[in-house]
Amino acid sequence: MKHVPSNIEVAGEAQVRVPTRRALAKQQTRAKVLAAARRLFSEQGYEGATIRDIAAEAGMSTGAVFANFTDKSDLFREIMIADLEALVEAMSEAVSRGRGVDDTLVKLFSAGYAFYKSRLPIARAAFSISWLPDQGQELRNLPPIEAIQNIFQEQLAQAVERGELSQEAEIKLRSQMLFDCYQANFQEAIFGGWSLEALQAKSKDQIRVILAGARRG
Repeated sequence: MKHVPSNIEVAGEAQVRVPTRRALAKQQTRAKVLAAARRLFSEQGYEGATIRDIAAEAGMSTGAVFANFTDKSDLFREIMIADLEALVEAMSEAVSRGRGVDDTLVKLFSAGYAFYKSRLPIARAAFSISWLPDQGQELRNLPPIEAIQNIFQEQLAQAVERGELSQEAEIKLRSQMLFDCYQANFQEAIFGGWSLEALQAKSKDQIRVILAGARRG
């Protein structure tokens, strides 16, 4: 009798299917281009780095770059998504160690500042294009940005559940205000050279003011 593979067997085969040599080569090419682009964006800024320079840095032709990425903004977008996804993980880990809403929010702010402390050049490149009509709007709408905003809102919602904040705390509005402050502080961090301690102190004051009218009792 002819053996008919079960659904479990088919699923198992699908799970162990390995990428083809061509697919692996494409992944390696993309990784090399992204690494080269990150270095040049960090050194020369967004405007200063060209596709030609990025291709040369990666040791390949401009055609190879365009075979994997639409244009320079597509490259920068991929870099920012990777960084922001890592930032979401760092923030999620930080808030898991928080004690009370104030401490948790300070840890949330601090995790973001610490994350970008070693990435200031690429952060400067992102800030330089953040207000451009097209690229800036695209960066502000990246999926991980929404995930970060949700972390702020979740912390306030949990504070309401614990009784730290009142039921009328308007957590959506206050979480947006906190996120706006968090982002605005980066200008001082990136261009003003503020220390991590100075940023933490400022964030504590911002959190205290924003939550002032929402506390219980």
